[in-house]
Amino acid sequence: MIGILRFIGLLNAAVWLGAAVSFTVAVGPAFFSPEMKTMIPPPHNGVAAQIVIERYFILLNCCGGIAVLHWVVEKLYLGKMTERFILALLGGTISLSLIGGFWLQPKLKGLHRKKYDMRATTETRAVADRSFKMWHGVSQTMNLVVMGGLLIYLWRVGNPGDGTRFVSAQKFRT
Repeated sequence: MIGILRFIGLLNAAVWLGAAVSFTVAVGPAFFSPEMKTMIPPPHNGVAAQIVIERYFILLNCCGGIAVLHWVVEKLYLGKMTERFILALLGGTISLSLIGGFWLQPKLKGLHRKKYDMRATTETRAVADRSFKMWHGVSQTMNLVVMGGLLIYLWRVGNPGDGTRFVSAQKFRT
């Protein structure tokens, strides 16, 4: 049972980190590449990217939920003491994912609409463009912080440290 539990935790952490890295390095930038812009011109490439970003945050939040469930089961089954650092890391990573998915991305979606709204004045579109760039930078920074947290979390799941909270009687025999 311990082996299966560790495998599930490791697989979840690997998928979670892999999704974050692949989206940030390959998938997200692909929507704004010159090749994609010829196939899907702006602003439609940005709208397509927003659809994928929604799915990305669903995956991040599912992996976060599995990680919390894994932590609870590991704590109950193995009787481990709570590592405050890992608990804070997990809570911070999940919080940033939730903030990004439920607050920041809808904000960026609205700014994207204003930026390309042909009925709006040039000034309104310019303000929306500046605001979009600033919030997109915040989003990217948060994404990098999440990836760093996930890297540490993956390492922790792969190297769990001591086994259980309680020491067996065998360790005291000479």
